[in-house]
Amino acid sequence: MAELEIDVRGQTCPVPLVECRKALKKASPGDLVVVKGTHPASKKEIPMACEAMGLEVLDIEDKEGGKEWEIKIRR
Repeated sequence: MAELEIDVRGQTCPVPLVECRKALKKASPGDLVVVKGTHPASKKEIPMACEAMGLEVLDIEDKEGGKEWEIKIRR
């Protein structure tokens, strides 16, 4: 089981979602994909997209006093 980290801090839509999808395609079943970002809309869009793909969103965490976020997804 591997952990892939995607850093899309400072990127706006649709870049974070596109990068997240790319990483999820590369990941093996059971892998953990961690997305770090700053764009508020992506924080909502990424979990919705993951659920639509039938993937489990493990955690959505605010960092840096809400300026950044981190989403953990199980492939």
